[in-house]
Amino acid sequence: MSINLRTYFVLIFSIFVIVFTLVIGFTINSESSQNVERYISDSLTERANQMSNQLDHFMWSRYGEITVFSQFKTFQEGTDFEEIDHLLEELQTNFPSFSWIGYTDAAGIVRASTGDILLGTDISERPVFLEAQEQTFIGDVHEAVLLAEYLPNPSGEPLEFVDISSPIFNKDNEFVGVLAVHLSWAWADEVQKSVIQPIKQEEENLDVFIVSKKDNTVLLGPEEMIGQSLDLKAVKAAQKGSNHWSVEEWPDGKDYLTGYDLADGFLNYPGLDWTVLVRQPVDVAFSSVKELRDTIILIGSLSCLFFGCLGWYLAGIISNPLRQLVVASERLKNGEKVDIPVIRRIRDIEILSTSLRNLITTLTQTKSELGKMEEIAQLDKLTGLPNRFALDQYVSEQKEAAGNKQFAFIYLDLDGFKRVNDDHGHHHGDELLKIVATRIQSCTDAFISRQGGDEFVIILELDDATQLEKVTDVSDCINTKLNEPVLIEGVEVTISCSIGIAFWPTDDSDPYQVLRYADKALYQSKASGKNQVTYFKHSKDGDSE
Repeated sequence: MSINLRTYFVLIFSIFVIVFTLVIGFTINSESSQNVERYISDSLTERANQMSNQLDHFMWSRYGEITVFSQFKTFQEGTDFEEIDHLLEELQTNFPSFSWIGYTDAAGIVRASTGDILLGTDISERPVFLEAQEQTFIGDVHEAVLLAEYLPNPSGEPLEFVDISSPIFNKDNEFVGVLAVHLSWAWADEVQKSVIQPIKQEEENLDVFIVSKKDNTVLLGPEEMIGQSLDLKAVKAAQKGSNHWSVEEWPDGKDYLTGYDLADGFLNYPGLDWTVLVRQPVDVAFSSVKELRDTIILIGSLSCLFFGCLGWYLAGIISNPLRQLVVASERLKNGEKVDIPVIRRIRDIEILSTSLRNLITTLTQTKSELGKMEEIAQLDKLTGLPNRFALDQYVSEQKEAAGNKQFAFIYLDLDGFKRVNDDHGHHHGDELLKIVATRIQSCTDAFISRQGGDEFVIILELDDATQLEKVTDVSDCINTKLNEPVLIEGVEVTISCSIGIAFWPTDDSDPYQVLRYADKALYQSKASGKNQVTYFKHSKDGDSE
């Protein structure tokens, strides 16, 4: 069967436009979708990390309160039980989440307690006494054993507690007893309001879970799932210390994007190894990706329709210009960067070639704008410095292309920043952080990242011959600059900084381990009196000196 030349050209032209649009659309759609999905997934992972940090800070506060209370002179003397009784009642009044507070002697006999509950009872075999004879102890959630029949329970549900207890030593450093506290599960409401609820309000269909290490039981989460055991890859990965995300099927049969992290303690608080999960239905989490794909398909479909109709009118005279366009599209398909030629000999062909050129420009701009969005997501909104995501990317890039390069990882934390926030408000604190960022930048053109709060990381590329001198110059400059008074809206404030430094790959071949070493050296500076610079050194047992 024969067809006329016009129809033949239209068929060829239509096939070309469809293939051309599909190639460009598929390429941009594939790369853009992967970038957006990765960004969304990393954002969920960051939420889980923030949540675990907030949870650890919350529990650290309760842990620290009991440790501080145990230092009261009245407890250490242990003779005036009437005064101890009064003090315990005052503590419970001011800290209502403490459902029971007891004071034992060295033999584990309760000598004073709130409401006189368990007074005279021997609890020497209970973990709350046994585990707290040398340092503060915190026990995972458990059902009440001795207290169940004494404490009010209007709900009728089994009472559950978190135990916190701290040893008491007299002035001669002799063990004289234990200050024991049962933190009623009512404190979960505080966690729900202060930590979980703000996160849930920011995102659609976002669920937050706190999972105990014991039997992977859900401690906090949607009401219908509390008490269930979760057998998920995300939970197992988090318990191994991983902070990442996964897409997997949950017990309800639905697929969720799940960010996870392990709440493994903060400072002197050892943590209970609770797993924090932040989940969102896959179709909700990746809805923007679907919209992007639909838009690209719509643009491609409309382009095919438009150019097909245009080709019907121009088929008789476009064979040669079409050939030029085909050649250009093939080069694009092969990954070359070329411009669609504008054919000016024939006005209709000129319009067609211009339209194709504009289409490529629009699609390219779309890809470029997505790249800009990703770049913005890697900047700290307050200081304009790279954030934690950008630091991870920079470290990964340097690790791949390091060769024989040497780097100094400088971890910096402000001394006195909390005092500025407390005395003058968070606005002054924010302005101070901007000034600090500018002063650090004036000392070096190296990579500078804000980690959140008042922590900064500088990654300094070194030459072997001058590496220590260069690091010393930069750290001394930063220390000098940050010790200078700062005038904020008529208020003069002063701060200093503590610095920890480690070298990669000298201290370790893994840059992330070196970063942890620098952080450890930073806290050594803090412990040594602040406003100091500490270099990480390997000791015989593997810790910093």
